[in-house]
Amino acid sequence: MEEINYIKHLNAVFIQFSKDGRLNPTHISLYVALFQLWNMYHFPETFYINRQEVMMLAKLGSKSTYHRSIKDLSHWSYLLYSPSKNKFKGSQIMMFQFGTSSGQEVDLIGTKSGTRSGQEVVSKRKHIQTVKNKENDNKQEHLNFKNSSGQNKRNSSVPYQDHLKVTSNKNYHEPL
Repeated sequence: MEEINYIKHLNAVFIQFSKDGRLNPTHISLYVALFQLWNMYHFPETFYINRQEVMMLAKLGSKSTYHRSIKDLSHWSYLLYSPSKNKFKGSQIMMFQFGTSSGQEVDLIGTKSGTRSGQEVVSKRKHIQTVKNKENDNKQEHLNFKNSSGQNKRNSSVPYQDHLKVTSNKNYHEPL
C-alpha cells in the first residue's frame, strides 16, 4: 500500500466534503473518527472497528444514525464498510485514499483562472477595516477625563456617560 500523507489526505477529503452536498455533520464526524482510528493503526489496507468505540469518538448517540451514516459513506465511496455478523469480531473498514499524488499539489481554491504567482501572505478572511472602525469615539484615548480638585470626574462632554448622578466619588478601598 502506498504511504499515506496525513495532511494531504485530510486536506483532499475536506475539499471533497465541501463539494458533496449529500454530507451532513454526522457523516463528517464519523469519517474523522474512522480516519483517526486508521491513523492509530498506522494506515493498514483494512482494519476492524468496534461500533461503540467509533460512536464515542464521533460523538454519536444513536445506533441507527451510526449505521445509516457509515452505509452512506461506503455507498458514496469514502470508505468500504463490511459489517460483521459476529458480535465478537468488529466490522471491517477499508479507507479510500485521497490526496496521495506524488507531485506538488497546487491550491486552486479562491482563484478564477487557477493561476497564482508567489505565496499568499494575507489571510483570505482578513478583517475589512471601515472608516467607523478607524474613528471610533469610544476608544480610551478619545474619552475626555479632566482632573478637577485632585479627583477624577467625568466631563459632561464625554459620550455615553452614565446618568447615576453620584455626588461623591466612591472609595473603592472601603468594604461594601
